[in-house]
Amino acid sequence: MNGFERLNVLVLAGGISHERDVSLRSGRRVADGLHAHGHRVTLREPDADLLGFLKSNRPDVVWPALHGASGENGALRALLEAAGVPYVGAEPQPARVAWLKPIAKTVVARAGVVTPQSVTLPRETFRELGANTVLATLREFLGAPLVVKPSQGGSAQGVTIVADPAELPRAMVTAYTYADVALLEKKVEGTEIAITVLDLGDGPQALPAVEIAPNQGVYSFEARYNAGETHFFTPARLTGEVAARAAQAAVSAHEALGLRHISRVDLIVDADGTPWFLEANVLPGLTETSLVPLAIQAAGFDLGAVYVGLAEQAIRDFDAALLRN
Repeated sequence: MNGFERLNVLVLAGGISHERDVSLRSGRRVADGLHAHGHRVTLREPDADLLGFLKSNRPDVVWPALHGASGENGALRALLEAAGVPYVGAEPQPARVAWLKPIAKTVVARAGVVTPQSVTLPRETFRELGANTVLATLREFLGAPLVVKPSQGGSAQGVTIVADPAELPRAMVTAYTYADVALLEKKVEGTEIAITVLDLGDGPQALPAVEIAPNQGVYSFEARYNAGETHFFTPARLTGEVAARAAQAAVSAHEALGLRHISRVDLIVDADGTPWFLEANVLPGLTETSLVPLAIQAAGFDLGAVYVGLAEQAIRDFDAALLRN
């Protein structure tokens, strides 16, 4: 086990976000993988007793399988650092940047990865300037079709593809149900892919791209987590040159955002073979229908071994930080 004894791992899952059920499923899969490789695993919720639990039990490492704000906006990670506990995944500040989709787009674009033209619209601005006037301006500027989504969150919750301008008001209401800021993007037509980026100590590595082909044409929440609703192709049906270009875009996004250990970068590859950055997930889904496990298996890796490797790398990074300080 790469020099590590039997680890005491705390897997956090659940929480109070809209993605609670998905998190519980991810957490169970991670716990099963770690346990199968001989490690001691505690699976629990992030609740009011968590910090006391960490102080009294001192796990070797925390595996936060938490989706949504509770696990991905950086706050929990900052508390884990304050508690002096190693954890898997992005550090607090990079997690915050990736969590805020408009900010992440700006950072990744500065690194040279193209991203769809967009407008970020807080609810207050939408109301203050008048919904009808604002929507008319956006239609003229971005055209159609559009993708309207909350500025934060995952699992496609609150996301609407707007083909008919008449659908835009309802799409805005849906996005604002999940966040106070909406992101409107010009829809790029092409092949939707997700690329997992792993770093087990030798630098970030892009795993084979997973191509996403929903039966109904939209990769909705239901299409993500109901078996049979989406067809996946791993590796994606791309030429070698385009696949390499997409892999480089994913690694560039991961590095530009300052992520570590594991991320999933979502892209659209257009007809010219150009990969367009959509968003990065600092703790992607790990359920039985999620994309990251598909990519790990397509790369020829054992899921549990990867989860163990990530836990061990988190400990190495923690120890290295202690030496630096």
